[in-house]
Amino acid sequence: QVQLVESGGGLVQPGGSLRLSCAASARPFGPYAMAWYRQAAGNERELVAEISSGGSTKYAESVKGRFIMSRDKAKNTADLQMNNLKPEDTAVYYCNIRTDFLKIDYWGQGTQVTVSS
Repeated sequence: QVQLVESGGGLVQPGGSLRLSCAASARPFGPYAMAWYRQAAGNERELVAEISSGGSTKYAESVKGRFIMSRDKAKNTADLQMNNLKPEDTAVYYCNIRTDFLKIDYWGQGTQVTVSS
């Protein structure tokens, strides 16, 4: 069973930076994408950034130019560098793995990011 553990959340002022990290306890079978999602209070969970098994990266329009996702395939880890944070970035951030063939999803427990002065 693959377990994901996120770290790095916290409270930051607007304009500040945070770095989230995600580590998988084991490697899923076959190729897989890694992604970060977030869910603000009262909202649905939304995709923030994703790196496919082939290395392609995509970002939500709201974070383009501010967030950078990286991934280490050998270590089964992924990071999300978040810069110029805004109050609307406040949410619980979740790490996700989705396998390419069977579309199996694995989720972390989430880490709170709060952007406030």
